[in-house]
Amino acid sequence: MNDFFLSFLRVVCEMAPYLLLGFFIAGVLHVFVPQKFYSRYLSKQNKLSVLWAALLGVPLPLCSCGVIPTAIGLRNEKASKGAIASFLIATPQTGIDSILATFSLMGLGFAIVRPVAALITGICGGLLVNRLVRDNDTTVDTASACETVHGSKLWRVLRYAYYEMIRDIGGRLVVGLLVAALIQVAVPDEFFLSFGHQPLLQMLVILAIAVPMYICSTGSIPVAAALMMKGLSPGAALVMLMAGPAVNLASILVVHKSMGRRFTSIYLLTIVGFAVIFGLLLNATGWEFYSAASADACCMGASTLPSPFKLVCATVLTLLIVYALVMKLFDRFSKKTIDPDTAVYRVEDMHCSHCEAAVVRAVENVPGVESAKASASAKTLTVKGPVTEEAIRSAVENIGYTFKGKA
Repeated sequence: MNDFFLSFLRVVCEMAPYLLLGFFIAGVLHVFVPQKFYSRYLSKQNKLSVLWAALLGVPLPLCSCGVIPTAIGLRNEKASKGAIASFLIATPQTGIDSILATFSLMGLGFAIVRPVAALITGICGGLLVNRLVRDNDTTVDTASACETVHGSKLWRVLRYAYYEMIRDIGGRLVVGLLVAALIQVAVPDEFFLSFGHQPLLQMLVILAIAVPMYICSTGSIPVAAALMMKGLSPGAALVMLMAGPAVNLASILVVHKSMGRRFTSIYLLTIVGFAVIFGLLLNATGWEFYSAASADACCMGASTLPSPFKLVCATVLTLLIVYALVMKLFDRFSKKTIDPDTAVYRVEDMHCSHCEAAVVRAVENVPGVESAKASASAKTLTVKGPVTEEAIRSAVENIGYTFKGKA
């Protein structure tokens, strides 16, 4: 239990600064970036929007958890699903900081191959999503509904970033991180090395462990370098550098919730498939990409506690998650006095605050409705005013949600 707690603490501390940054970037995108920017560059189902998203994502220092809120923010601002997939795949694999760290520990070859592979993988994944996944028509209504938020821009950024988005994805994020910490404790360090001279098998083992486990693009570098010094093939190390930072169990759960099953399948298969392809190509070239700068640099810090800055970030993130989830549970189970002219209906397929805003906006346009309030956690819609159930049903179903009648 002590090892599990320490592993979970390290995972949360490593993730927290990037997650807080990702939430803040999503809030800034939501409040400050004009909607026409996304309509012009990222909303069209074409190759150019996918390319722009990948180019935007490669230099950003966001991990697979930190990129999730930013990508959801892009979705809510009318970006196409292909562009979102390209951004989700390319961004966490690398960043300006990890490129420099890769050069310092693993040489110029890896420092070049890594961002190039991330860019190509992101573009191909986005093109596949554009071809195979249809955009959800409710995205436009959802985004536009949030324009009614009042308050200063800074307050809107902070509320959107550190309350609304955490309330939407916080629960699954916590579950994923707990499982990831358990994997880190349960899998022995020597497990990878037992497959010695079988590069493809090494890659498959690396994928089986690295995909569900949280590891950031910079944190994966000393691990990959240390394993290469013990005999891991360069291709398998590249698989770790690509697939490990690009995805983890927490991000899989959140992407599945936010984007759907087909999107998530393409997202995962693209990352896994191209990681193996680039790994095999790297091994086939026979080039000496690895530059062992220092064995001590690769292996240091395995047993040290996180820095005070990361501990502070982890504490802040934990408090925000606890507050958001407690408020979500309170909203779900609280009993409210219902006025005689108020009705409560059940509405399925609401997953976040944007869904709530879209339903409320649609219902408030119905003649006779005085006010409306939706709860994604309780799957309810409370409507006040002299209006028929059929009118409410029509308004809800017209924007793509499932109306189940009175709760």
